[in-house]
Amino acid sequence: MDYTVVIGLEVHVQLQTQSKIFCGCSAAYNPTQPNVQTCPVCLGLPGALPVMNRQAFELALKTALALNCEIASYTKWDRKQYYYPDLPKGYQISQYDCPFSKDGWLEIEMNAETGETRRIGIIRAHLEEDAGKNMHDESGGKTDSQVDLNRAGTPLLEIVSQPDLRSAAEARRYLEELRLLLTYLNVSDCNMQEGSLRCDANVNLHIHQDGKNIPTPIVEIKNLNSFRNVELAITCEIERQFEDWKATGRRLGDVPKETRGFDAQRGVTVGQRGKEEASDYRYFPDPDLAPVTVADELIEQLRSDLCEFPADRRKRLAVTWQLSDYDVRVIVDQGREFADYFEAAAQACGDGKQACNWLTQDILRELNERRLTIAQFPIRAEVLANLLGRIPARQITNKSAREVFLELLNDGGAGPITSSRIDEIIAARGLALVADTGALEQVITAVIDKNPKAVADFRGGKQAAVGALIGQVMREAKGADAQVVRELIIKALQSG
Repeated sequence: MDYTVVIGLEVHVQLQTQSKIFCGCSAAYNPTQPNVQTCPVCLGLPGALPVMNRQAFELALKTALALNCEIASYTKWDRKQYYYPDLPKGYQISQYDCPFSKDGWLEIEMNAETGETRRIGIIRAHLEEDAGKNMHDESGGKTDSQVDLNRAGTPLLEIVSQPDLRSAAEARRYLEELRLLLTYLNVSDCNMQEGSLRCDANVNLHIHQDGKNIPTPIVEIKNLNSFRNVELAITCEIERQFEDWKATGRRLGDVPKETRGFDAQRGVTVGQRGKEEASDYRYFPDPDLAPVTVADELIEQLRSDLCEFPADRRKRLAVTWQLSDYDVRVIVDQGREFADYFEAAAQACGDGKQACNWLTQDILRELNERRLTIAQFPIRAEVLANLLGRIPARQITNKSAREVFLELLNDGGAGPITSSRIDEIIAARGLALVADTGALEQVITAVIDKNPKAVADFRGGKQAAVGALIGQVMREAKGADAQVVRELIIKALQSG
């Protein structure tokens, strides 16, 4: 039996504002001091009136433009009624029938080898306020629950995709590309561990049987907070739905839409409740908030302020610096600051491939080991470029450059690192490339005289024997070019 997987994602993004969406309380992440970032507005106290946060609205507009959405000239706010401990008002201020944007798309890569891409449709992006956070302690038979309302009222952008995704891997790739775009736009930090980016996945199957497509009941998997869990939860749900279809034959409409959670430890989705319909929420326009009209001038201003998108940057870097698809993906996917660092270093040293190799290998390794961001990295792009430029100029070898690089890192806490420090390290360690072949030939002659067996082996046809001689010469003559040393040794052995 064959089937097609149908997936749509609802992504909730906390916008990077200083204050909440309808009041002046701080929107900063604060898990250690519960219920201190609150006021009568976000606590829903009688008589408290909301005031729209303009920055939140502009960040949302900026995102919608980047997602190729149509921007509505008129939008309003609605009350979505439901009762839950983390929603003290008893309703959430959201948008129902007049969202500020709709009908967009995001392009994702389908095949890294062929470069095949596909557009995933965006139904709408709308603004709303976040709820608080419930914490449940069920350890040791406890049934304690606590509520932290610091998060209540944080500006939340909900981005709803069309059901265009066809596998768990595609869903993950869409979410990764969306997160990267949002961080490039600087509209959210998208920290999934802190809840700044959360995802609900709507999943069902279309069973192909007897020439018909039979849809299974749609399930919404709630509050997925990592790329890995998104992929695992959808994979588990696909398997569960197929087994359920084989056992019951239930199709779309036979049972209400269900909400399920994902138990990562057991690797299963767990039923939670029936899913409400729009009528259950009793939407009506919020009487305390005025509708918003969006001027064309504001849209064009925000459009002109948009940065270069990750997908466009990958294409440009590949052409400009003749880099592979893999290289540009590693550079761009590390984030906007990392890609900026690469471009600054590549421009300054004039060799994009060399700069790429150092960033994707040496620098990424050091960032991971030292738990640093590229903004915290002590060697700035212009200093790295100065170091890299000395290799093709034959001032130092690649090996010596790495020795200097590590020494510069050890200097990191001693103040700003300058290019003059590179000269000091090269001089102190004797790493300058040996240009005097006469002096180098004297060292080679002495090494050959000390190693008659290696010489005999080489002359007997064992080409690998020259390696031991090269190593000894390199230790004696610091800064020597290994290729030059090899050529001079072979020339000496053949002439002898």
